[in-house]
Amino acid sequence: MNAPAGIDLVGARLDERVAVGERFFAAEADRIARLCHRMAERFVRGGRLIALGSAGADRSDVRHVTVEFVHPVIVGKRALPALGLSAEGGPLAAQAGLLVEPEDIAIAFGAGPDVTAALAVCTRRGALTIAFADVGAEWRFAPPSEDPFVRQELVETLYHVLWELVHVFLDNRGLLAGRRGGAVHDAGASSFLYPFLSEREDDLEAVVADVRASIRMKAAEVGALRAQTLGEGRETLRAAATEMRAAFAGGGRLLALGNGGSATDAMDAVADFHTPPAGSGWAARPALDLTEDPAILTALANDIGVEAMFSRQVIAHGRPGDVVLTFSTSGGSANVILALDEARRRELRTIALVGYDGGRILAERLADHVVVSRSEHIPRIQEAQASAYHVLRELVETDGAGA
Repeated sequence: MNAPAGIDLVGARLDERVAVGERFFAAEADRIARLCHRMAERFVRGGRLIALGSAGADRSDVRHVTVEFVHPVIVGKRALPALGLSAEGGPLAAQAGLLVEPEDIAIAFGAGPDVTAALAVCTRRGALTIAFADVGAEWRFAPPSEDPFVRQELVETLYHVLWELVHVFLDNRGLLAGRRGGAVHDAGASSFLYPFLSEREDDLEAVVADVRASIRMKAAEVGALRAQTLGEGRETLRAAATEMRAAFAGGGRLLALGNGGSATDAMDAVADFHTPPAGSGWAARPALDLTEDPAILTALANDIGVEAMFSRQVIAHGRPGDVVLTFSTSGGSANVILALDEARRRELRTIALVGYDGGRILAERLADHVVVSRSEHIPRIQEAQASAYHVLRELVETDGAGA
């Protein structure tokens, strides 16, 4: 993963992501569209999404995909049932044996014997299975990159697209085998997601073609947003990496936080600092995930209020020399802003990855370093932010010559 000295690392990483993303989604658009159709049939028959992954970055993807399906960020779209199974619950195969039902959809992150064994249980139970490695899934998608960060970003876009576009078939139920009730078309407030679509209850191939076109459009959108995020944020990321490198050298730690899908980004960033990519030669770095402990979070939310969930933890954990990394797609999350305020009072350095126009965090200069992904579409913001913090992780390990 290390870049040769003297090259523009941020630009090189951006070019790779855009090229690989275009190639991957152009090649897989038809399969993804047909998988959305199959998933919709399962959901209308009472199936659930079961996400499987052991630990680290895989665990963050488990949590991310489940929160997207259960808590839809697009107004007017239905919540879909999803469960996340990861290492803290015990062996994955044992958990699958207790919970997986015949109409479920199992999506597996990572590889290894535990994931393979769990998917085998899911298959025996009659679940539809999806994976991104050779672990015995019915539907396998292989991101075409040797860079684990790039592969994970492609997978994140893929499962976001599955969440977004499964609704197309749920909104055209005349196309679904085993549905309950008649034809329904209710795109409503989310119709902007599907600009090609009209009600076609009797023409599956026409709807699949429209979904294919939408998939390619979404891939182009995230490529453009990554270009904006990393292009405009290049110097900000380099400056933030320099400060983080100095903080680690002085015994400081990283504290990461966010809400919902952004909480899983904080989880992933911490996992990336704890466990460098194999063969990278990077150091493991001390980092705390302030979204990690549900007992702490629910105690603070219940007794004080959700606004204090992170600031109280900054008070408890923050020490001189630490760095706080925050995620907010809106740039205005109250508990993130209070955490940044507390960090500044304690003279901690702060980094914020934000969406929309940067919100209050940018407008009021509430963080030392702010990287903006200029979009109002939350899945695309999160995908571009993943590129930003993955590149930041790499920049921390450079000596500046290749940055």
